[in-house]
Amino acid sequence: MNNNIKTALISVSDKTHLIPFAQGLIQKNIQIISTGGTAEFLAQAGIPILLVSDLTGFPELMEGRVKTLHPKIHAGILGKRDNALHQEQAKAHEITWIDLVVVNLYPFEKTLEKNLENKLENTQEKMIENIDIGGPAMLRAAAKNYAFVTVVHDPEDYSKILKEIQTGGVTESTRKNLAAKVFAHTAHYDQAVFSYLNLNNPHKNIHLAPSINLNLSRLELLRYGENPHQKAALYQGTDLGYGLAQAKILQGKALSYNNLMDAEAAFQCVKEFEKSAAVIVKHANPCGVSMAENINQAYQQAFLADSQSAFGGIVALNQPCTLEIATHLSSIFMEVILAPEFNPEALKLLSQKPNLRVIQIQNWEKTQTPYAFRAISGGLLIQETDQHSIRAQDLDCVTEKKPSAEILEALIFTWKIAKYLKSNAIAISQNFTSLGLSGGQVSRIAALRFALEKSLEKSVEKSNHNLENAVLASDAFFPFVDNIEALKETGIRAIIQPGGSIRDAEIIQACNKLGICMVFTHIRCFNH
Repeated sequence: MNNNIKTALISVSDKTHLIPFAQGLIQKNIQIISTGGTAEFLAQAGIPILLVSDLTGFPELMEGRVKTLHPKIHAGILGKRDNALHQEQAKAHEITWIDLVVVNLYPFEKTLEKNLENKLENTQEKMIENIDIGGPAMLRAAAKNYAFVTVVHDPEDYSKILKEIQTGGVTESTRKNLAAKVFAHTAHYDQAVFSYLNLNNPHKNIHLAPSINLNLSRLELLRYGENPHQKAALYQGTDLGYGLAQAKILQGKALSYNNLMDAEAAFQCVKEFEKSAAVIVKHANPCGVSMAENINQAYQQAFLADSQSAFGGIVALNQPCTLEIATHLSSIFMEVILAPEFNPEALKLLSQKPNLRVIQIQNWEKTQTPYAFRAISGGLLIQETDQHSIRAQDLDCVTEKKPSAEILEALIFTWKIAKYLKSNAIAISQNFTSLGLSGGQVSRIAALRFALEKSLEKSVEKSNHNLENAVLASDAFFPFVDNIEALKETGIRAIIQPGGSIRDAEIIQACNKLGICMVFTHIRCFNH
């Protein structure tokens, strides 16, 4: 059954496309009822309206807090047109049927974002006044009664509704779809308010509560997922913080699912370092990481750490991208470069490679990913992200040989790399640049041997057949002494690992025998 509309109630904060829509309603002899600012906006455009206060016989109260919360409004929306009792009561109480409800809500999230960015005073008071009450009530009432009422909150739906009105009335299928869309919208709105009131800042933790409603909005459909036969999309949520999802894409092809996964891995890793650092990621694992006195040096060393694996990879910088870096990137194949800023001359040069994705992650200091989500069949795993930071004073030296301050710094640097490798993870670095990185192996000795092999390859390239001054990090304890014995004559001077094996005493004794210093973190950094 089509909805033949005679009366429409319009009350919107977002007035996009509203005038042509209202004009189309008037052309079909539909009476428009409106409130406050919307009524004034329509009247200024020469569109005749009936004020809600004239319909209800009751003025707007309490600075506009009470406008549409009235039986003549809600009965007009909720009444069943084919119910004799409803018809009788509507007639007795002079209720006008409202066939179309056009409402969008106070811009709660946009107001919060603006207040936080501009550090406005009285933010809490302003946010409370931006909690819409009448709007959600009307939307939900109309959506519940979609059998008789058309409800719309999205200006992008106006043209479709108007077309159906002009060609015989809004269909039941359209009304039902719009009703479902409204309930999704009000649920999103309520979650945004909940996040603010519960945490007083939607960019903080959502807590592992007994029940969690994720407040997600689709940003874009992706070309495909991990493989071309898989569909995928990118969503953002007010509860999840700033970061890659809110990044500014300065140039390049649309980002794929895999691009985003790799870019996030690179971004999270490079954020770990306070000094100038560069990270190159391939298939979600770092393949080159370096920290230096300036970003040019850091990038060059990260690339040379494993230039073969870097081909087609993702580059992340924690300092502005320079012309020198852009010059090198222009000569090789990379998928993505991300940084907090790009020098104008660097951007100009990078523009000559139009397929290269150039990403500026703004609000660098605000970026946070408090929770990690992973789907399993029939459910969702949620955990806090690993934001634990190791400091020199946290480390427990368990060997006879003690590390210098420089070695401690090198160990912490290498530990931060291991944190972003898939378990089992082994990271070997030299002079604050990665040498051999191994992640995702099914045994720790296999991971160690692979990392050593990669490290020795690099040392041969440098005509240096040992790993003098190199340090090693393991994301979990060594289960057997063979891991330490494999380091004999390699030149590795120090190890950082969690400790906690039943064979710790044997591991420590083996280190003492080889003159290797070893520190325990007493905390692991698995990355499954």
